[in-house]
Amino acid sequence: MSRSVSVLITVTGPDRPGVTSVLFAALIRHGVELLDVEQVVIRGQLTLGALVATDRDPEGLQESVEQAMASIAMSVRTSIEPNGEEVRRTSTHVVVVLGRPITARAFGEVARALAAVGANIDSIRRVADYPVTGLELMVSPDPAEQGAVRPHGTLRSKLVEVAASVGVDVAVERAGLARRSKRLIVFDVDSTLIQGEVIEMLAARAGGSAEAEVRAVTEAAMRGELDFTESLRRRVAVLAGLPASVLDEVAAQLELTPGARTTIRTLKRLGYRCGVVSGGFTSVVRRLVDELGLDFCAANDLEVVDGRLTGRVLGEVVDRAGKADALRRFADEYGIPMEQCVAVGDGANDIDMLSAAGLGVAFNAKPALREVADTALSHPYLDVVLFVLGITRDEVEVADAAEGMLRRVPLPSPQP
Repeated sequence: MSRSVSVLITVTGPDRPGVTSVLFAALIRHGVELLDVEQVVIRGQLTLGALVATDRDPEGLQESVEQAMASIAMSVRTSIEPNGEEVRRTSTHVVVVLGRPITARAFGEVARALAAVGANIDSIRRVADYPVTGLELMVSPDPAEQGAVRPHGTLRSKLVEVAASVGVDVAVERAGLARRSKRLIVFDVDSTLIQGEVIEMLAARAGGSAEAEVRAVTEAAMRGELDFTESLRRRVAVLAGLPASVLDEVAAQLELTPGARTTIRTLKRLGYRCGVVSGGFTSVVRRLVDELGLDFCAANDLEVVDGRLTGRVLGEVVDRAGKADALRRFADEYGIPMEQCVAVGDGANDIDMLSAAGLGVAFNAKPALREVADTALSHPYLDVVLFVLGITRDEVEVADAAEGMLRRVPLPSPQP
């Protein structure tokens, strides 16, 4: 009985209909067993790889494939080797590299960092070309380092260090079903879902030094230097005497973070429960809930007496611990495990919420939050979160086009 051998066939050339059918017509004539096949097209150039097993005339198979590909002006390489037990490598982690742009130097440094921690790149695909370039790498432990033990978090910490030095963002997640099973996402509001801080917009209407005073307290609280509850009470006290109508005025002037609508729209198409948990104010946030069709909301209530703000907050403050509690409450309400929840925020008061979620995303965040988040993003576009979740720009735009909503807003040139 003839011994089976493997034949690896790699076809390259201009992509066009019929290339795969011509190749497989030649393979069919030789009765081979298909072990693996992969294909990628970059700017109209095709690379098609097929691994087959045959127990008869592998040289004849080689010649047949070469003739078939020559007939359609495609290049082909073949290699024959004894057919041993196939070792299928299972990727253990997903690494998403995001930049505007991603330079060759930046990607080279990421690749070097992966090699330094014993990680092999199994595959690469582009997940976005707008508003940033996104590349998704599937990685696994290098077989040559089998048995090597590294401290937990080594991969992420090394990549974060390198990414910061070359001007890109890097997200690291475990590969597998857990990554694609997220079902609930919660956003902080101020400087995350919207641009700016609502409390500062309200303070601006109080006049005098109120806005500067509030801004200083806000920044200290977001850095983790002040207790959030105490800082909120101090800031709200500045608003005493303002007419309650300023809440509606500010709500009408809120500017969403670029990509916010796309993000919510896309996730709702996928069946996500989407909502906000904010240290801000319910009367302002409710407008966002209605406008974006969000599923839930938790925020603070301002006391109003005789049509004016009293400078006090009603009930328990939605502070650092309160945000995490609200996330757990909403997850429980919808019957969704915490590991299937995503939290996105920017300040120190989001630490507990991001830590409780299955995936915590720091969005243009203060250092205190970046240090504990699973992923830190520094680009000012909220839809970058989609790419971290494994959703591609092409998938988003196909869905938008089907609803007549596809458009790309011109972006400012990236800083050199």
